[in-house]
Amino acid sequence: MSALATPALNRSNAAPTHLSRPAPGIIAALFCGYLCVGLPLPVLPLFVHDKLGFSSLIVGLVIGIQFLATVLTRGYAGRVTDQQGGKRAAIQGAVVCACAGLLYFISALPGLSPSISLAIVVVGRLTAGFGESQFVTGCVSWSIASVGPQRAGMSMSWTGIAMFAALAVGAPVGMALYQAYGLDAAMVACVVAPLIAAAIAFGSTSYMTPGGQRLPFYRVVGQIWREGLGLMLQGVGLSGLTAFASLYFAAHGWGHAGLVMTAFGVGFILMRVLFGHLPDRIGGYRVALWSMVIEAVGQVMIWSTPHESLALAGALVTGLGCALIFPALGVEALKRVLPANRGSAMGAFVAFLDIAYGLAGPVAGFVAGQFGYAAVYLLGAASALLGVALVSTAARSREN
Repeated sequence: MSALATPALNRSNAAPTHLSRPAPGIIAALFCGYLCVGLPLPVLPLFVHDKLGFSSLIVGLVIGIQFLATVLTRGYAGRVTDQQGGKRAAIQGAVVCACAGLLYFISALPGLSPSISLAIVVVGRLTAGFGESQFVTGCVSWSIASVGPQRAGMSMSWTGIAMFAALAVGAPVGMALYQAYGLDAAMVACVVAPLIAAAIAFGSTSYMTPGGQRLPFYRVVGQIWREGLGLMLQGVGLSGLTAFASLYFAAHGWGHAGLVMTAFGVGFILMRVLFGHLPDRIGGYRVALWSMVIEAVGQVMIWSTPHESLALAGALVTGLGCALIFPALGVEALKRVLPANRGSAMGAFVAFLDIAYGLAGPVAGFVAGQFGYAAVYLLGAASALLGVALVSTAARSREN
């Protein structure tokens, strides 16, 4: 049996256990844990800008700084996943994410100065980044191990559905809690959700990737950088939605900012449910190229529209475009590494998305301050089109 065909192992009895679909416990844990990302998305920008009185640039830095912590700890998350399994990494990450929610809660306590509250939020964002790096890397690799590499694209589609379903549910719930009861109520949910995820993960079966030579993290990065850079360019548009949609809607006097991520999530999930098999079937590069074109169209719709309904439609189209880019390029990234390095490859691959979020937040904040919030989405469209060119180049390099 070849290395690529080596079955994932059940840690408890070392029996071959490839499934036809990712294990339900993994998907359920990922959904619950990722709620701690969706819940504060529309809330923290309003808290920092309106309640604490800081500028749009500071908002972008606060949102983006989480991803600095995430990218700097992806190597650690990949090592834990490859050496001890995705289940271990997921549980560790979920507990750390709960600590981040607790810090957000503390930042809203009465009597704190704006500067102290902001500092606590920043520490919370850094803690959330450390937790997310372990939790997502662990769950994605754990899911792939449960079905085997031949279904890696399908597995990544399902993990993405769980993540963006959590965004679609978490964002409006977080906004509703914030408007009704304040930041502290919304952040209680950010503590409870990842603890539920840890409990689900603890009771689920562990699946391990095959053994073999494990490369240093920097060498894994060198093998998958083209696919990672394409993912990074895709992330610029999503970063604009997560960081500035609530402020963009408020500037226009529109009242449904909490539905932006819901619209995005509907498009995202619809595409993955209907077409999540395409990267495994027709190849990742082809799927990624056309997906980026669709994302660019969605971003242009948000940039150019004077109507709230069309802006929400643009968020939906952006979701349709973004949906398959991660599994499409992820499939191609996994083809470039040995089986024993799949956890590190996933950590490195997702790190490029972290870089996009970390850089796009402050850059978009600067663009918004200079040219208005609408320009953030023109930047997202341009980045997606640049991604089209990069993916075309990566596909040609693979052929050669």
